[in-house]
Amino acid sequence: MSRLQQALLAAAVGGLCMAALAGCRTPTPSADATPSVMAAFYPLQFAAQTVGGDTTSVANLTPPGVEPHDLELTAAQVADISQADLVLYVKGFQAAVDEAIAQQAPDSAVDVSADLALLGNDPHVWLDPKNMSKIGTTVATRLAEVEPDSATALAKNASELSAAMDALDAEYRAGLANCRSRDLVVSHEAFGYLAHAYGMNQIGISGLSPDAEPSPARLKEVADLVKSKGITTIYYETFVDPKIAQTIADETGAKVAKLDPLEGLAANATGDYVSVMKDNLATLKAGQGCT
Repeated sequence: MSRLQQALLAAAVGGLCMAALAGCRTPTPSADATPSVMAAFYPLQFAAQTVGGDTTSVANLTPPGVEPHDLELTAAQVADISQADLVLYVKGFQAAVDEAIAQQAPDSAVDVSADLALLGNDPHVWLDPKNMSKIGTTVATRLAEVEPDSATALAKNASELSAAMDALDAEYRAGLANCRSRDLVVSHEAFGYLAHAYGMNQIGISGLSPDAEPSPARLKEVADLVKSKGITTIYYETFVDPKIAQTIADETGAKVAKLDPLEGLAANATGDYVSVMKDNLATLKAGQGCT
């Protein structure tokens, strides 16, 4: 029995009650209930909250500080997915979410990457601000189907998000236009969309999985490349042990710096998508020698 099936069973057992028990009933949504959105992880929560505004209830399936790849859904979260008006996810990014959607919300779920130009199997589409703009438009369109009276406001909010993403994109293009190095050495290959958007060459010590351990041959290959190209910075990620990046740095004399793939916010974080992306830009400018 899979973890999802176990969660479903627990939810079913927990929800059983005798009709005679006082207060035991299934709530019926009111006609004017606030549209509800379940976002699989933080960037989708940001897009939904920005577009939906105060008239939309948005919840994040991945708590702050949790690595989204490792997410295991509770029975309550599976129930939330089944009841939400809209579920936002990236297919192939979180196995538990994919399984729950297939069983509980095949009609209300939206794979926000479906209409984007994809780079192989890399799911990290949100690291290109232009993609975030398109995701906002998708959210507005689907929410308008749920709440037609809010269509104008939703379209306006999506337009404002698009303008903010255009400004962020312009800031990145200007900031990374003149860099000493365009080779981006990262602990795992989460930054393909960012690299592609701004003319960088991503070099992953590990592949797409943050849990994969690189072979000794791969470590030597990357270390030799760092030495031969004079690369001065190796990037590690939020929620991922920096030991792999530090190993290369120790071998080559490079330094390490944190680059956030924005899969989620750290616990007690005060920033948002835009501020974290701007912090990433500052880190890249310093690490890549940009002027």
